[in-house]
Amino acid sequence: MKRLEGKVALITGGARGMGASHAKMFIEEGAKVIISDILEKEGQEMAASLGDHALFVRHDVTKAHDWEKVVEEAEKKFGPINVLVNNAGILLSNSIDLMSEEDFDKVYNINQKSIFLGVKAVLPSMKKANEGSIINISSISGLVGQPGGVAYNGTKFAVTGMTKALALELGHYNIRVNSVHPGVIDTPMTQTPEIQEAIKPMIAALAIKRSAKPHEISHLCVFLASDESSYSTGTEFVADGGLIAQ
Repeated sequence: MKRLEGKVALITGGARGMGASHAKMFIEEGAKVIISDILEKEGQEMAASLGDHALFVRHDVTKAHDWEKVVEEAEKKFGPINVLVNNAGILLSNSIDLMSEEDFDKVYNINQKSIFLGVKAVLPSMKKANEGSIINISSISGLVGQPGGVAYNGTKFAVTGMTKALALELGHYNIRVNSVHPGVIDTPMTQTPEIQEAIKPMIAALAIKRSAKPHEISHLCVFLASDESSYSTGTEFVADGGLIAQ
């Protein structure tokens, strides 16, 4: 039996990068997967490439109405959702004196508010399923501070705290909530010249001196989505090449 047989998983930001990697591996492990993203063309192509067990729904994670629509379409196609991977996120770094209120709000809405909206929307579906695993993709930036991270670090630390609170609140529904904390991952979000230059010294200081491939984080998400992690909740799962071991 495949590790995710019988699971119905919603993966936000699933059109490319880590989200696409998670979707592919979840399908390989037997799950039915709803890919949600604002990138409609890429999302449609990704779902088509994964076959009948994948569904794409256009989804702005900052809008409660969009969350309701995604859950409705997911249940219509595959039944109640029992895995939620809150993967959608944005990286925007700037010093406090240069960070605009508009940029701060954008990071907050996508990285943090979306977690609140997502769990609220998916909870009734997980109650129907009598089980659930919520996987919040935080970051190593949710455990250590960095210059220029007043918005990004702030939201990722918040995700860590929300995860713990939700784990305590939802455990009696047989719903587990954990956070994943990647370090430097080779995705489109980190491939801009500015970010590549900024992460060079970080990679040089790692125990494993390279950035991670998305599938290395997907393996961790499969574990947390599966019944293999049935006694793990409210916990940070770190995959950072040794960054915080220093």
